[in-house]
Amino acid sequence: MQKKQAHWFGLPLNLLWGYIAIAVFMSGDGFEMAFLSKHITDMGFSPAESALVFTVYGLAAAVAAWSSGVVAEIITPQKAMRIGFILWLVMHTLFMLFGLGMKNYPLMLLFYGIRGLAYPLFIYSFVMLVVQTVPKQQLSSAMGWFWAMYSIGIGCIGSYLPSFTIPLFGETGTLWFAIAWVGVGGMMALTLLRNVGTPSEKANLTPKEKLTELSRAVTILFTNPHIFMSCLIRIINTISLFGFAVIMPMLFVGRLGFSMSEWLQIWAVFFFVTIFTNIMWGILGEKIGWLRQVRWFGCIGCAISSLAFYYLPMHFGHNVGMALVPAVMLGITVAAFVPMTAVFPVLEPKHKGAAISIYNLSAGLSNFVAPAIASMVLPFFDIVGVVWVYTALYLVAAVLTLLVKVDQPGHSKVPVATQHKIESEPY
Repeated sequence: MQKKQAHWFGLPLNLLWGYIAIAVFMSGDGFEMAFLSKHITDMGFSPAESALVFTVYGLAAAVAAWSSGVVAEIITPQKAMRIGFILWLVMHTLFMLFGLGMKNYPLMLLFYGIRGLAYPLFIYSFVMLVVQTVPKQQLSSAMGWFWAMYSIGIGCIGSYLPSFTIPLFGETGTLWFAIAWVGVGGMMALTLLRNVGTPSEKANLTPKEKLTELSRAVTILFTNPHIFMSCLIRIINTISLFGFAVIMPMLFVGRLGFSMSEWLQIWAVFFFVTIFTNIMWGILGEKIGWLRQVRWFGCIGCAISSLAFYYLPMHFGHNVGMALVPAVMLGITVAAFVPMTAVFPVLEPKHKGAAISIYNLSAGLSNFVAPAIASMVLPFFDIVGVVWVYTALYLVAAVLTLLVKVDQPGHSKVPVATQHKIESEPY
């Protein structure tokens, strides 16, 4: 049985260096986000060829995210993080030397695509370590800190530091500089998390049993309806985040007269707010109740924020101050879904790795579903139609939270209808 651990505002102190390692690692991983696509086209490749590089990368990242929970559980999170770290360094170096360095498009696809497997394996294996180490009554706040560190890394340092390094070292130099950040973050994790946590009993399974456990990352969706509904809720969680990044520049820049810089500043404020609200909602979820918070502040809150993101700028026009209001609102409400990370493993206490894998799959699918909805709805109902579809989906998610039954420590205990059946199954 897990004992209550020392923490600081919900941050588990025994995992402190792991959280810092995530921020440092993701800073280096995020360096290229702002300019790599343009860098590839500047080398003479077409926009379509550049887009394909990122499509292959995204597909690999989705596969790695899906499997990382189970992989971390059956080989230990520390070993999985080590594999992800080494894979990143090797593939990034090969990508720089033989892909970009030789302007060899097939090798760019190959090495950058394989590198897409690395960061999900590193960061989501740490999520598995958090799940194994932190008592479930503290899991919501612990995951709030994880997402805050992720945002600091890829959303803040990873986005802003290249604006200073590119004038000094150039784009190629900045891409090489990323290795230093990933190297520091990876070494911190490898050395300072070495003796943290107790390996899952699944680390001692035979290869055949480990393969069976890996398959649960698929089958669990069909054997546990609460996991399936939670998966839908998590997909809906970030549809506005990924969807608005596609459609709102068309509105703000294309129709309302905002400059691209103004729009990027508005969007940056949204990400900045999530650093603090991820921590806040992680802590509050333990007091309010995981699903109660997700329902009222996440689902209903995001429905209201999504409408505000469209109608406030439409009403006030080119007014940056008023445009920041819905950005802050969305930054507050989208983070209220943080407790969903705690819900998944609690719904499947004997198969936590598979549950976390489904959570990761849901996050990846959200990145795909949001722009897909936009592409289907835009030709018929314009931007306002997309906003209303997103709003309706948030309301659907609110209803789903009434159907998911989870036993949260410190709150009314609700038996999960199918959980006893799944728990009785042999490993």
